Amino acid sequence: MVIKKYTANNMNEALTRIRHELGKEAVIISQRKIKRPGIKGFFSSKLIEVTAAIENSTLGSSKKAEEKQSDDLFKESLHNFKRVMSKEIGTKKETEPAENNQLQAEVAEMKELLNKVIKNTDKGEAPEDELLTLIKDIDIDVQFYEELKTKVGDEDISDKFRKVIEDEIEISKDELSGNVVFVGPTGVGKTTTIAKLAGKLSLIDKKKVGLITVDTYRIGAVEQLKTYAEIMNIPFKVVITMKEMEEAVESMKDCDIVLIDTTGRSSKNTMQISELRAFVQKANPDSVNLVISATTKNRDIKTILEGYKELEYKSVIITKLDETSVYGCIYNIRKISKQPLRFITTGQNVPDDIKAPTKSDIIRFIFGEEALC
Repeated sequence: MVIKKYTANNMNEALTRIRHELGKEAVIISQRKIKRPGIKGFFSSKLIEVTAAIENSTLGSSKKAEEKQSDDLFKESLHNFKRVMSKEIGTKKETEPAENNQLQAEVAEMKELLNKVIKNTDKGEAPEDELLTLIKDIDIDVQFYEELKTKVGDEDISDKFRKVIEDEIEISKDELSGNVVFVGPTGVGKTTTIAKLAGKLSLIDKKKVGLITVDTYRIGAVEQLKTYAEIMNIPFKVVITMKEMEEAVESMKDCDIVLIDTTGRSSKNTMQISELRAFVQKANPDSVNLVISATTKNRDIKTILEGYKELEYKSVIITKLDETSVYGCIYNIRKISKQPLRFITTGQNVPDDIKAPTKSDIIRFIFGEEALC
């Protein structure tokens, strides 16, 4: 078996070199991110180091010679080891201390040599297949492995994998209008996202915008939106009861868009979700958007998305992309929610750090070709 390490800018580049040098039969043993050499390594993106291997039967005669050399070395080392051990055991009682020490040193040397040879032979566990390695590297949930394996197949895995992911990403084409409700767990950035959208719609797109909040649980949330509303000179209402929701919506019927903030609720608390649904229905929404953070753990994404289905959200906003370095969660969220992606947020600046992404933007994020940190 021939084992080689490759250093490249990304996985696609590494796989191209591996296929060129070792052929399509090569398998990926391991991969890791490493810093670039020199002072520039502290300020630029990391390289990826990939270890690949291939059976010698698939290579030319020169490769077979390498394997034969490795086998010969192993056999010679084993023979020497047995010889030294046999010599030590047979003469242990008769040798002088100095000679005994010399024999022990030889044994130690043989053990070290054997360990080095064994590490370079195919004695360990079988390496993961290429697709599983790619999935784990970009943090796509392994629950999708079997489905992706069926679609990708066994040849040109890297290129086909990218195409499959691209085909499954959907971006919302609908324009925001009417009463727009935002729901999601506490701490995902709903209020800041609404402030960014209010600024973009009113200051840049010149729309007539209104703001309503039912988020009276968090101290400061109401004041935050109120401050933004005053700066942008747009109407603002705080709602506590469902009757007040009706009145607030009615008072802003002349607005092009009314952005409605809601209280963060636990997706596992069905009573809270039902209460929130009553408020949402009173708002008579034209669209409901689920806001979820890119920092959410994979095992929690499904719980959140399933728990909020009762609110009938039709698009998803993914926040805090600047707070993570891998973006496979975008695929996970899209796949589980089965709803299109409407916006992403990439920082705290209002109203700048929000974007209606293209499919190309999302693919570059997922495959590590674009990063925010």
